[in-house]
Amino acid sequence: MAKLKITRVGGEVVTYTITPANEYAFEVSRNIGFHKAFRENEKQTDMYWLAWECIRSNGVTVPEFGLDFLKTLVSVTVEDDDSPNE
Repeated sequence: MAKLKITRVGGEVVTYTITPANEYAFEVSRNIGFHKAFRENEKQTDMYWLAWECIRSNGVTVPEFGLDFLKTLVSVTVEDDDSPNE
């Protein structure tokens, strides 16, 4: 599974695996298929929303998605899982 590497203001760097639950939440919220959104639409806003969902769903308190949340980010990148068993 792919992972998001999130760098936040203050220097904190965290990596979250994008789980099926994250994909489901994305599709319900954004009203588009997960893979279609990232292959065809390529909107950074979608990646930032997914970062918000990954952080939030891991029990971290964050502002509602929007400008206040975006101001907590430095960068969000997608990384492939190096595991040969997945």
